[in-house]
Amino acid sequence: MNSIVRKLREGDLRQKGKSEEVVADVLNKPQLFRDLVAGILDAEPGVRMRASDAVEKITRLRPELLQPYKKEFLNVFATISQKEVRWHLAQILPRLELTKKERQQVFNLLVSFLDDDSRIVKTFAMQGLADIAEMDRSYLPRVVKIVERLMTSGIPAIQSRGKKLLPKLTEVRPNPAQPDSAQSVSRLVRRLIRKGVNKDEDKGSGKG
Repeated sequence: MNSIVRKLREGDLRQKGKSEEVVADVLNKPQLFRDLVAGILDAEPGVRMRASDAVEKITRLRPELLQPYKKEFLNVFATISQKEVRWHLAQILPRLELTKKERQQVFNLLVSFLDDDSRIVKTFAMQGLADIAEMDRSYLPRVVKIVERLMTSGIPAIQSRGKKLLPKLTEVRPNPAQPDSAQSVSRLVRRLIRKGVNKDEDKGSGKG
C-alpha cells in the first residue's frame, strides 16, 4: 500500500480525513499523483471518495497532471457508480485535453449522470456540461436546453447553479474548439455579407 492511500484510509464517507494533507503532498511532489489516482480504484468507498476529491482539488491548479491518465479516466473511472466519485469526476473530466470524439464521450457520460439519484451528482454534471460548452460552443444549444430543463426540477442547488450558468452560456463569444483559421474565415464571410447589404442599401437610397 502506498503512503498516499494509507493516509486516505482514515475516516468514513462522512469525513475528509487527511485528503487536504494529501493535496498538499502531491502539489509539493507531483510524482505522487500516480499513487493518488490509484486510490480511485481502491476497495474501500471512503478511499475512493477522498482520492477523487483530492484529484479534483489538485487539478484545479494542475490540470496537466491528468493527461497521462486520460484513458483510465475516460474508460475505467467513468464506469464507477459511487456517487461520491461521480460528482468529482463531473468536475475533473472536462479538464482533460480532449479530441472531438472524446469530448462527445464525456458529454454523453455527463448527460447520463443527470439520471443519478444524487442531487449533488446532478448539479456537478450540469456544471460539467457547461464546461464542455465553454470549450466547444457547438454544444451550447443542447446545454442551454438541459440547464433550462433542470432549473424546473425544484431542486434549490440546481436552480442556484443554473442561474449562474445561463448568463455565461448565452454570451456570444468565439468558439475555442474552432481553429483560428476557421474563425478568420467566418469573420471574413460576415464582413462580406455586411458590405453586400450596405451596397444594396446605398443603391436603394440612390447613392450608387
